[in-house]
Amino acid sequence: MTNATITIWAIAIVMLVIAWRRKDGGHIRGMVQGWNTFKRNFWTLTMALVIVGFVNVLSPQNLIQDYLGPDSGWGGILLAEGLGMILPGGPYVVFPIMAVIYHAGAGLAPAVTLVTSWASVALLTVTFELPFMGWRFSAIRWGMGLLAPFLAGAVVMLLF
Repeated sequence: MTNATITIWAIAIVMLVIAWRRKDGGHIRGMVQGWNTFKRNFWTLTMALVIVGFVNVLSPQNLIQDYLGPDSGWGGILLAEGLGMILPGGPYVVFPIMAVIYHAGAGLAPAVTLVTSWASVALLTVTFELPFMGWRFSAIRWGMGLLAPFLAGAVVMLLF
């Protein structure tokens, strides 16, 4: 059992106890909502893990090391930013793929850039953002979002 698993279990148990102590049935509602979320996402999670397995087996480690490795420099940071922007899916899909890329030999700076780019500039989110927030907001957020991953990668490259 990993530290992350232990932490998640501890948080869930503390929240269960807090909800139970309120004596308003919140502990039952929370468990039901959690179960419904699990049922809704079971196949997505299962297929995401299968994809991760295939990415791990099929990933060209020499290309990852050449283009995103510790010695890839500024080019690796720029490439990682571009890749992060086009990664589809939520954290259940993206983080395992990023982990495979990192363990296949990506350097720390490109890996941080990749994660930051996906989190701040994902192109798929723009299609949802525009109708709700408008062009001005989206352009400003996206412009700042383009800068943040590059800066994060640059700081990591210079410090580590």
